[in-house]
Amino acid sequence: MLTKRIIPCLDVKDGRVVKGVKFQGLSDVNSPVELADFYSRSGADELVFYDITASAEGRKLFTDILTEAASKIFIPLTVGGGISTLDDFDRVLKCGADKVSVNSGAIADPSLIPRAAEKYGDQCVVISADVALIDGVYRVFSKGARENTGMEAVSWIKSCVENGAGEVVLNSIDTDGVKGGFDIDMLRAVSDAVDVPVIASGGAGSIDDFITLFKTLPKVDAGLAASIFHFGEVAIPDLKKALAAEGITVRI
Repeated sequence: MLTKRIIPCLDVKDGRVVKGVKFQGLSDVNSPVELADFYSRSGADELVFYDITASAEGRKLFTDILTEAASKIFIPLTVGGGISTLDDFDRVLKCGADKVSVNSGAIADPSLIPRAAEKYGDQCVVISADVALIDGVYRVFSKGARENTGMEAVSWIKSCVENGAGEVVLNSIDTDGVKGGFDIDMLRAVSDAVDVPVIASGGAGSIDDFITLFKTLPKVDAGLAASIFHFGEVAIPDLKKALAAEGITVRI
């Protein structure tokens, strides 16, 4: 079995890490630079940094904070928020990002993914999809989960992968911040449809939720979470020990 990754997510607004429930009711957590350093030292396998209002506000991502955070860590860093052009890819990669996550930018311009993959390589391009179940159909949302695009999610994600996305971050709007477990059905539908790494995002509330995720869906490569790590409810070393005890391969 491939090593499963544990990935904290830093949702950044106005230069601070914030967290809400179902993308609403955001509250202040901490400095992204301090948290990035803490997670890097705590055994996180990677880190995801989202400027969560950049697309909705039509502006570029905070590069000064990103540069400082990237300088503090020694694990792969994925960055997203307001990525709509190849120049945006170039800018965040020069700030220290290893991978670039696109969402609204790819919805507005589907050619962005193949152009970025050609220039920087598939391994650098991550499709981040905010998805909710609407009347029995998985739909893609844009602009920080504010707008329903009407697009069916699984076919959209599959087309992004076929066009060069080397990884998928699947954000379940329905389970985000609820801490009731990952959206297993949604993750199964997407992981069965693509042959690149899939990262589960939204719903983690306990160590058992990660165990259930990886045992139920062995094709899922990583579990991403925010609240339970930010507020000290689950420590990454404890999580990894529990996963290893269940026979799930992790980097200790």
